[in-house]
Amino acid sequence: MQTRTGQGDDVTRAMKKLLVFLFFVPIVSAASEAGYRLDRSRIDSNDMLSLQAGARTFVNYCLNCHGAQYMRYNRLTDIGLTEKQILDNLVFTGAKVGETMKVSLSVADGKAMFGAARPDLSVIARARSADWLYTYLRTFYRDSKSPTGWNNAAFPQVAMPHALFEMQGPRTTKIETIASETDENTKKVTGYSMTTVALDQNGFRTEEKKPLPAGKDYHPGTQITFESPPNSDRARIAYDTTVRDLVNFLDYVAEPAASSRKRVGIWVLFFLAFLFIFAYALKKEYWKDVK
Repeated sequence: MQTRTGQGDDVTRAMKKLLVFLFFVPIVSAASEAGYRLDRSRIDSNDMLSLQAGARTFVNYCLNCHGAQYMRYNRLTDIGLTEKQILDNLVFTGAKVGETMKVSLSVADGKAMFGAARPDLSVIARARSADWLYTYLRTFYRDSKSPTGWNNAAFPQVAMPHALFEMQGPRTTKIETIASETDENTKKVTGYSMTTVALDQNGFRTEEKKPLPAGKDYHPGTQITFESPPNSDRARIAYDTTVRDLVNFLDYVAEPAASSRKRVGIWVLFFLAFLFIFAYALKKEYWKDVK
């Protein structure tokens, strides 16, 4: 009897270690992806109007270079569209409604044009995250030093130009970088300085570097802020809504069956909770004579 009790204690300790490991894995993963602060995308897989609007934006602005080779056009019937609506409004290449959403641009041509192979977007919302995509599409800025004339706060030195710049409209960018100054001989920190780069609407920059007052604690790093022209709040909100709809659609494309999976998952959890009652009663009966 004592041996069985010892085995039970070992199992309990092992389960506790496993739970601690599973708890900290997401924290470690989030820390490894730390960078530019991500904004909440607030996607909703049940918002059919948003998904339809996102599909329209995708085929008009993204499908020219990026494909979704694991997604078929006729799966868009799941978001409330008929096959005729899909053919009339979303298929511009003569493809059949049962074909996948591919593009004619080859990987080699894309690499030659942009310096990097353009990714397929079928599972981009899984490879990244909805919040990352939402932030990425909203943090492009003009940069005259970039080969494409564009840069990105969430993805520095990105090879992709800003495909939605006409929707977003012009804005200026300010990049503030705090860096430590060290003595060449002792390698000790002697002070801090701030470099401010201001980029106008066309990406032309002015740069200023100045020392920071001593006696204060500074945290080295970079902060990027954007400023839109006056009276542009309505255009900004409209652009944010368009990006949110696009990201919502990309999240749907990454897993079209996500809604049904979640519904089934809820019933499975209820079943397991119900089954746990009998399992616990059986455990009590089995271990009642074990001291």
